[in-house]
Amino acid sequence: MQCDEENGTVKKAIAQLTQSLLLSLAARSQLQELREKLRSPAVDKGPILKAKPPASQKDILGVCCDPLVLAQQLTHIELERVSSIHPQDLMQIVSHTDSRDKHRCRGDPTKTYSLEAYDNWFNCLSMLVATEVCRVVKKKQRTRMLEFFIDVARECFNIGNFNSMMAIISGMNLSPVARLKKTWSKVKTAKFDVLEHHMDPSSNFCNYRTALQGATQRSQMANSSREKIVIPVFNLFVKDIYFLHKIHTNHLPNGHINFKKFWEISRQIHEFMTWTRVECPFEKDKKIQNYLLTAPIYSEEALFIASFESEGPENHMEKDSWKTLRTTLLNRA
Repeated sequence: MQCDEENGTVKKAIAQLTQSLLLSLAARSQLQELREKLRSPAVDKGPILKAKPPASQKDILGVCCDPLVLAQQLTHIELERVSSIHPQDLMQIVSHTDSRDKHRCRGDPTKTYSLEAYDNWFNCLSMLVATEVCRVVKKKQRTRMLEFFIDVARECFNIGNFNSMMAIISGMNLSPVARLKKTWSKVKTAKFDVLEHHMDPSSNFCNYRTALQGATQRSQMANSSREKIVIPVFNLFVKDIYFLHKIHTNHLPNGHINFKKFWEISRQIHEFMTWTRVECPFEKDKKIQNYLLTAPIYSEEALFIASFESEGPENHMEKDSWKTLRTTLLNRA
């Protein structure tokens, strides 16, 4: 900075790096947008009323009937998507997160796109699970579908893929699926109860955090990529970073910088980035991944319609909801 010539050289180098970074970010953003477009839009609600899916229509069991293999392919997708998140992306949580907006990042979309895309993947997986269950016509097959996803979630837990596990559980807990009491009565729920125990939200997800700590310790001592896998529940990680920033002040009462706060934020982001750099050890199955990423998913309204078609309304509230849905569809027709 003491010499104009050197200063000019530094400025030129910074300009070149900035240009290169912008091009890289633009390319990454275009790739993410293309991936999102590849997924078929949520299925319209109208045709679902009193319409059974064609016999030739595929479901997840027709593509993969092994829970372990599906859990491995979900882990592949998780690691690919999370690898596009960088430390500077995570710092946007501190800058733009609003607690009234479910801790989602706000601000410049070009800076938060990776975070939003990863969050959207969680929601898509939850809705896909619900769709796969609700669109099955026969109760015996729905029972099989639920037990299959329970086994998949369990395998995700064993791998250390907590994000997919939570998305699957969330999908099965959505109202259109949870209300299928006749179907659930046939399900062996002991495994599901264990999974829900791990993801119990009480005491700030104490059980999950204990499991995550165990997976972290395993990862730190591991020699193989298989044992190094740790994929935390992303929206909980985001909330942790947010509250670390929100609760603790930037400066201490004496005016000094609160280094403890910034060190803890830095530690958690560094740990997260370490997890994202793990190479997935499982063989990729393009057919299964293509189904997971592009299979049509029902909207919330369509899920309720399919659910009521499978098992009729049981109380006044459900009867009113069903009546409203039918009236809406008839008006559209």
